[in-house]
Amino acid sequence: MAYVDLSRDPAALQRIFVSLELAGPEETVTGVALAGGVSSGIYRVDLRSGSYCLKQALPKLKVAKEWNVPVERVFAEIEWLRTVHRIAPGQVPRVLGQDDASKSFVMEFLGPGYRHWKSELLAGRIDIESARGTGHLLGRIHGATADRPELALRFATDANFDAIRLEPYLAETARAHPALADRLLALVARTAATRRVLVHGDVSPKNILIGPTGPVLLDAECAWFGDPAFDLAFCLNHLLLKAAHMPRQAGGFMASYRALAAAYLEHVRWEPAAALDARAAALLPGLALARVDGKSPVEYLGASVRDAVRRATVPLVRRAPASLEALASSWNKEFAI
Repeated sequence: MAYVDLSRDPAALQRIFVSLELAGPEETVTGVALAGGVSSGIYRVDLRSGSYCLKQALPKLKVAKEWNVPVERVFAEIEWLRTVHRIAPGQVPRVLGQDDASKSFVMEFLGPGYRHWKSELLAGRIDIESARGTGHLLGRIHGATADRPELALRFATDANFDAIRLEPYLAETARAHPALADRLLALVARTAATRRVLVHGDVSPKNILIGPTGPVLLDAECAWFGDPAFDLAFCLNHLLLKAAHMPRQAGGFMASYRALAAAYLEHVRWEPAAALDARAAALLPGLALARVDGKSPVEYLGASVRDAVRRATVPLVRRAPASLEALASSWNKEFAI
């Protein structure tokens, strides 16, 4: 079946909401595009029955480099949201229905009372409790899903995760830095071979709302049963990069880094916490370098800061830090925090 672009097909949008019994047959259904990520069309739809958010997976991501990904990833995201809602109700949006033909789904719209964590951080409003709450939430999700064979089978999305995460981040960075290729590709291999928990795959401030009861995780289209170190390192990476970007607030970002890591590690029971800590510490410099030279560079870093991140991360890729704390100490020294 041909891909249906809902932004250009109001009849399809109408069909979805009527079929889910969220709109009446005579009701006009209009979607207002929301600003957000690079991988999906996201729309707010206001109806008599309430306000909703519709998300549709895009076949080509909105980045400078060519990046095509399978739209079927939307089904893993729906399953992740439903699974995690049972673990942490109120800390992910509720899925209200899906439309297989258009590779889209409808979820509750979270409006007033929810703050976008990335916007808060970039405005210099650093709340360490938000970081700590994110660490606890991620630890709860991983702990509740660890070593569950039924989830391993349901989320055997290895090809998807490689196409969306490992290849465009670490493998692409290996092509940009041939001298580091062996180290970066070894990280790819180890991450791909480690299957322990239900991984979100895109835990970053842009995908976290801070609500009345704590953080709410969005955007799970990278969902995969795999290495918990990836989620931990991926989120901590954003705090490191913001510390480099905003030197006056760097102390707050590094305190948030430590609070998130400590809260998360309190939940690790499925393997030795020190082993997971070391894996995340080895992965994180590669992910930081990937946000400069991979397919999805961070948009807020200027040229001089990108160069500084390269100087900081290249030796850490070559010789992995022993722990997340050791990495934080190195980062503090490099950026004079």
